[in-house]
Amino acid sequence: GLVGPDGATHNGSLDLTYLRCVPDMVVMTPSDGNELRDMLHTGLGHDGPVAVRYPRTSAGAFDPDAAPRSLPIGRSEPRRQGKGVALLAFGSMLGTALAVGEAIDATVLNMRFVKPLDVDAVLHLARTHDLLVTLEESAVTGGAGSAVAECLSAHCLNVELLMLGLPDRPIEHGTRDEALRDAGLDRSSIA
Repeated sequence: GLVGPDGATHNGSLDLTYLRCVPDMVVMTPSDGNELRDMLHTGLGHDGPVAVRYPRTSAGAFDPDAAPRSLPIGRSEPRRQGKGVALLAFGSMLGTALAVGEAIDATVLNMRFVKPLDVDAVLHLARTHDLLVTLEESAVTGGAGSAVAECLSAHCLNVELLMLGLPDRPIEHGTRDEALRDAGLDRSSIA
């Protein structure tokens, strides 16, 4: 993801895109420290290749005394019920999605897995909402939003889809917040 003052060439923006192409790969995107621990535990118990994509920022919520849990692979987590708009948040974008969801009364889903994608959840949201918005701190081209678009296309569902993520250009040097704003991934831009 975005690394802030390390410079534009150090931003990790392509990993979700290239990891999605690897056969049988499981790609997880934790939203906080607790989920990171659970995903590492899940990955260690999985018989196959696994990637856990965590951001270079504060881990957020973390309970050091909690036991790690195995997560069901390819299953998302509903976090807020709204109407009209559904925000599908991948990894570090969950906190922003929850704030925006509260402001605009949108449904928020913590997607957790880029691959395998929670197809059932995506199809349900497509049938019950007017607009799906994917949020990822990764390149839009070929990333998590593209996985959602491919899913909708494969099931012949015609729903409005807005994919928000890193644009197809370098993000300039600056703080992480400045980089998110530059990419249009801050709260006000998303809302």
